Amino acid sequence: MIARREFIMLLGGAATWPLAARAQDSHKRSLIGYLTGAAQPPNAYSDIFLQGMRELGYVEGRGFDITYRGSDGYQDRLPALAKEVVGLKPDVILAAAVDSVVALRKETQTIPIVSPALADAIHLGLIASEARPAENVTGIEPYVAGLPAKQMELAREIVPRASNVGVLTNLQDPKAPPQARELEAAARALQVKIVSSDVSRPDGIESAFEVLVSRRVDVVIVLQTSMLVGKTRQIAETATAKRLPTVYGYRDHVIAGGLVSYGVDLRWCFHRAAYFVDKILRGAAPGNLPVEFPTKMVLAVNIKTANALGLEVPPTLLARADEVIE
Repeated sequence: MIARREFIMLLGGAATWPLAARAQDSHKRSLIGYLTGAAQPPNAYSDIFLQGMRELGYVEGRGFDITYRGSDGYQDRLPALAKEVVGLKPDVILAAAVDSVVALRKETQTIPIVSPALADAIHLGLIASEARPAENVTGIEPYVAGLPAKQMELAREIVPRASNVGVLTNLQDPKAPPQARELEAAARALQVKIVSSDVSRPDGIESAFEVLVSRRVDVVIVLQTSMLVGKTRQIAETATAKRLPTVYGYRDHVIAGGLVSYGVDLRWCFHRAAYFVDKILRGAAPGNLPVEFPTKMVLAVNIKTANALGLEVPPTLLARADEVIE
């Protein structure tokens, strides 16, 4: 077994991170750790990350190895999994979202960490700034300011007379509280009532929807968290069974049977993460790689789900949609 390294070489006061194994020694391979708060990879997200690596000239099993850990939506499992990943001394770690980054940072301040979903990173003390992270963390920030307010407007467009808007939250995830606060502000501006139902574990999704049904909400907004995006099909099926129109931040929910989504393309974020991993394996310090922001928002609508719910999607909404699933 080839030993992996976790150290910073100081040369003239500047930090130099380990170079790609292929640039150092053709007989050694870099090790990439992968930690997610959702289901254990491989899955669609890890596959698209690997596709990005292949496009940059890396071949798994020849240019690098990758080791996966996933908590399947159980937040309390992440600390132990983070310790496992760090203990393997990988050259770089792909943290699928900020919940994984938080767990990893408690275990290492030296191993480079790249996240395709690096939310609220300054407030959480993970980076110094987006332009110059200055720590061992960098990646892509998919939570654009004002996005939850757009989702609230979309909920009202789908159900124009909605006065009670349900919000399915997962507040243990550090990505969730800022989204919830923005939705509350948007609700006040539109003079609608927010009804929140929190779910901390996957086995609580059904009961969380029961709460929303009992409170007679007209439409539901689902927050963007690792656990909730990891349970897209379960959430879509539950919402349809309970006849609740539901708005999401990721098109992945709509592909799985959800009604409508507006937000960034999460798969693009995972594909782009390969760029950061490549730079780090070639010697770049993560603290010198600026955090990036997606430039395109995607509106997706599932007509089949709308029909199942007895809803007529406004023609103006369909005209704006980037993706319509029949």
